[in-house]
Amino acid sequence: MHVISEQMLDGGVLEHEFTLDDFSGILWTPPEASSSTPVPLILIGQPGGFGIRRMYPRLLARALGAAAHGFAAVSIESPGAGGRTPLPGADQARADLRSAITAGRRPSGDVIDRLILPLVDQAVPEWQLALDEVLDRPEIGEKVGFSGGVIAVGTRLAAIDSRIAAAGLFAGSYVPRLTMEEARRITIPVHVLLQWDDEGNDRAMALDLFDAFASTEKTLHANMGGHTGVPQFAGEDAGRFFARHLGSDVG
Repeated sequence: MHVISEQMLDGGVLEHEFTLDDFSGILWTPPEASSSTPVPLILIGQPGGFGIRRMYPRLLARALGAAAHGFAAVSIESPGAGGRTPLPGADQARADLRSAITAGRRPSGDVIDRLILPLVDQAVPEWQLALDEVLDRPEIGEKVGFSGGVIAVGTRLAAIDSRIAAAGLFAGSYVPRLTMEEARRITIPVHVLLQWDDEGNDRAMALDLFDAFASTEKTLHANMGGHTGVPQFAGEDAGRFFARHLGSDVG
């Protein structure tokens, strides 16, 4: 992990830009983080295809929200996003998805798999690599949460990596069949945010995924509105979810 720049933000939050392997990322640490008081970590997932620079204002807001609870946060550039090499077949799969939606059809499982699974297959090992590096820092504690999307990425990561102690997932994308199977392996606390009228999501599929999680503690937080209409209080509720499960006494 090579830190390429650091800057102090309002409230004493330190922002570290870094490169790792062939991707980049940003780590934010709250002022109380130190080797004597290591803090929990939130992995901030983001939508596929947009890139960390385009998403920066939204990612920063989420990181500052995490810092207010005493958490560090990290986000990494998604495969195929920003200046990274496009994922093979992604453009055609996206076109096929849009064609089905425009025609009023439910996208086939094959189209969803072709669009989402290559992203999951590459993103999850990169998240694990980033997690290895960030957890080596003395100011970062052992408890880790995953927050956001792509929901299939967060689901697989939570299913295979025991370091993830809680998952706050955004049901804002289509769900491959394999993801449904992976959800049945998850027993950690889960908090799912669903926009009821999300134009880019299949509500029934999201509800089926929520039902598939094997967690004894799982919460579905559904709000009226489209993909970008997430109310502010929904983020506050997610913050309290992580505060309960990652050991923070804030909130």
